[in-house]
Amino acid sequence: MVLGGPELFFSATAIDMVRGVLCTAHVFLNEDLDDRAVWGHYREAYGGEPFVRIVKERQGLYRFPEPKLLAGSNYADIGFQKDEGTNRLVVIGAIDNLVKGASGSAVQSMNLMCGFEESLGLDFPGLHPV
Repeated sequence: MVLGGPELFFSATAIDMVRGVLCTAHVFLNEDLDDRAVWGHYREAYGGEPFVRIVKERQGLYRFPEPKLLAGSNYADIGFQKDEGTNRLVVIGAIDNLVKGASGSAVQSMNLMCGFEESLGLDFPGLHPV
C-alpha cells in the first residue's frame, strides 16, 4: 500500500460561487514516489472512470482543480502536489456539488442500473469558458 497508516487530513472549502466544492486532503506516503509514479497510481485507480480527470498543469491560471470550471458538469477533477521535504502528498479535488454531487450521480447510477452507457446525458463539458 502506498499510503502510510490510516491518517488522512481533510478539509472542504466553501468557495465564492453558488455551487461547487473544493477538497484538500493531506496524506503521508510510506514510499518515496515521484510525480510519474503518483500519476501511475491515479491512472490505475481511475483510468476506467469516464468522469474523473487528473489535473496538474506546469503553469497557467488553472494548474490544479478549480470548481468554477466544473459548473454544470458531472466531472470530478483531481490534482496533487508532493512536498519533497516531508513526503506529504497534497491532493485537491473539485466538483459541482449540484451535478456530480447529486443529480448527475443519480443519472449516472440509473444509467448503470438500466444497462445504458454510463455517460449517457452527462458529457456536458460545463458552463465556464476556458
